[in-house]
Amino acid sequence: MTAIREVKKLYTSRPTREGAGVRLKRAVGWGDPHEFDPFLLLDDIHSEDSADYAAGFPWHPHRGIETVTYVLDGVVEHGDSIGNQGAIRSGDVQWMTAGSGIIHQEMPQPMRGDFRGLQLWVNLPSSHKMMGPRYRGIEAAEIPACRLADGAVVRVVAGRFGECQGPAGELIREPVYLDVTLPAGREFRHGLPPNHTVFAYVLTGSGSMGRGGVSAENVILLGPGEETDTRAGDGGLRFLLFSGEPLREPIAWRGPIVMNTEEELDLAFHEYRNGTFIKR
Repeated sequence: MTAIREVKKLYTSRPTREGAGVRLKRAVGWGDPHEFDPFLLLDDIHSEDSADYAAGFPWHPHRGIETVTYVLDGVVEHGDSIGNQGAIRSGDVQWMTAGSGIIHQEMPQPMRGDFRGLQLWVNLPSSHKMMGPRYRGIEAAEIPACRLADGAVVRVVAGRFGECQGPAGELIREPVYLDVTLPAGREFRHGLPPNHTVFAYVLTGSGSMGRGGVSAENVILLGPGEETDTRAGDGGLRFLLFSGEPLREPIAWRGPIVMNTEEELDLAFHEYRNGTFIKR
């Protein structure tokens, strides 16, 4: 009999400010940074008022992690120290591996209506923290949408679902990133490696995961098992599902930089101050 992953921990994302004063809700990033290993942070910007987000995230450094920006509705302009410049539009994903160091900016553009974008941080193992930085811009049309017979739709950003393979390739530790939309009353089951950390974030609607009820802006850390079991409520359910192999390494984290030791952090900030942060 297949072991279903039950809810280990459930809470709701909390308001905070980041960047140049952007109002957002932090879903992951509170408390013990090992709890969601290898995932460190998940932020959700969701507002109809451009004053909440237009100040954006001006130029800042990253080292030791990957950042994954997913724009659901709106436009985010970006630029970085390795020469990339452009816009992330509705449905697009930016998967950026900071590695040894990258400096970038992400600036949400004012719009009429509801802006929504999310950023996930994935930790890099010690063996890859000083790898060369790289950038992958993935347009909405490149992300496969598996349409199931019951009306469910699964967008595969990374990993595999059925015959759909996510376009974000050559990823360290091969995480899974799915965007799942379920019509009212529909069930979704998905097998994931038993040794992976698995969590979900509810975007809209309500329903259940395992034996626990869930609703919008809930963060659900799932316990051990072989398969997730989700059912939509009467109004349907849309959620993001993440899976990744834990690193089980020390975490030294200060602001936008995540290393393994305080000494490595001190060196990173020293290099940033004296202009030697970017490695050629």
